[in-house]
Amino acid sequence: MNVPTNLDETRALLESWSAPNAIQAATRDRIVAFMREHPKDANLRTCLEGHLTGSCLMVDAARTSVLLHHHRKLDKWLQFGGHADGDPDLRSVALRELIEESGIEPAWFSPEAVDLDIHAIPERGAEPEHLHLDVRFLAIAPEGAQPEVSAESKEVCWIPITQIGDLELDESVTRLIDLIPTLPR
Repeated sequence: MNVPTNLDETRALLESWSAPNAIQAATRDRIVAFMREHPKDANLRTCLEGHLTGSCLMVDAARTSVLLHHHRKLDKWLQFGGHADGDPDLRSVALRELIEESGIEPAWFSPEAVDLDIHAIPERGAEPEHLHLDVRFLAIAPEGAQPEVSAESKEVCWIPITQIGDLELDESVTRLIDLIPTLPR
């Protein structure tokens, strides 16, 4: 697996990413175009129009539950993730954020992105509304893993996949959950 050391390499990896459908291909093309427009700062929060983020959905070892957190600022149930803050390796960004926000080191982490998403983050204080151009991964937790609640979250819990419909989840989160059957056994 190639580990990008700069934004040009990150862009090249995204350009070569095999999108599973036309919608994901269009999202990839929008992210790549954004990176061309912001060749030096697409992975920095100071790029006020938007910036790259990395995120990850963790599944339990039995693949029957997903670990979600109730995001403190956005007041939504989400996968774990966050800002690149200058790091061009969005896989390592997603892994770092997963560990920081859940307290769990995964037993397995997808070697390649599994999904791409662009979503708006609402204005908050002096921070204007902006886009998160999110590169997403999947992870499998070790047997018996117990999460911790970080300052980013109101709550962190394992949600049985059979009860996912009880939550009001963003379509992009359910899209990640739909990828669980593709995980290695």
